Amino acid sequence: MEYGPCGGVEFDGTCEVSPHRCVFLDLPTVRWHGVASVEPAGHSDPVPAAPVSSGAVEMRALMATRPVVVADFPARALDAASIAECGAILSGHVDAVLAGDAGSARVQFPPAYRASLIRAAGLRVWTGFNCRDRNRVAMEGELAALAHVGVAGVHCVTGDHTSTGQRPDATPVFDLDSTEAASLARANGHLVSVAEAPATPPVDRRPDRLLEKFRAGAEVCFVNHAGGAAPVASFVARAQDLGATMAFIPCIPVVVDRESAELLRTFTTLVLPEGYLKRILDAADPFAEGIAAAVELGREFLAIDGVTGVNLSGGAGPGREAWFAEALGRICDELR
Repeated sequence: MEYGPCGGVEFDGTCEVSPHRCVFLDLPTVRWHGVASVEPAGHSDPVPAAPVSSGAVEMRALMATRPVVVADFPARALDAASIAECGAILSGHVDAVLAGDAGSARVQFPPAYRASLIRAAGLRVWTGFNCRDRNRVAMEGELAALAHVGVAGVHCVTGDHTSTGQRPDATPVFDLDSTEAASLARANGHLVSVAEAPATPPVDRRPDRLLEKFRAGAEVCFVNHAGGAAPVASFVARAQDLGATMAFIPCIPVVVDRESAELLRTFTTLVLPEGYLKRILDAADPFAEGIAAAVELGREFLAIDGVTGVNLSGGAGPGREAWFAEALGRICDELR
């Protein structure tokens, strides 16, 4: 990792995959100085100029007119029928779906193929793009394919280590990190988003780190769960004061049953509004209460200066993907 710390720093400052202290905590914020690289060798058949993603043009125009609602895509991994089913449920309700990976499903269709299936289901796709599984050559090819598919955005994350999740036997790659990936994606014609975790150490330097991602090419920041509207507002204001003139999309925790609550608890350094889970899980109808809580928090986020949308964050238990998509659709309708 060139530009750390990532979002996997535990509250005590240790690394999520090792008991040692995160090495970036005792270093000054690494300033953007480009992608670590050597000069390419060249080729007799030069690579053509990267096309601008048509979906990026459309999404920028939409975000300029009103707040957007992005939902985590709940379909089962490697299941085209589930993608079509969830897509049909969400189509016409959500502005875009964020299709990343999860600890319970490290193996996914390749990003561009998955995006094409989601697009065929009638949805804009904000593609999750991690550095764990591919080197920079594979990343460049994937970004070119995503531009041809016409994705709305590319969400660049360093990615959870393979020692976490369902495939610890896989070799981690990490040729680049999220900041470098953001620069690469922007150069390949994409609307680029990154994540930042305001509640994760070093809390006081998180806005400073986001500024370097902005300088690398990121246009949007998905703000990880930070405990509610007040902490998000403080983080956004501090980042703006530093010069990060980008769009902010805070994550709303979506919980509609105990399975979705348990999945959310697997998120690193998760911070939820006080009493949020208890309110939902103790209700006579957790499904309805979860929708109401998400809408309430979403409206608080959308009132923050600099916030241009929200992300419905979470997932379903096995076999309940379509049911969870129904909840996401209802939340989207009320927020829009």
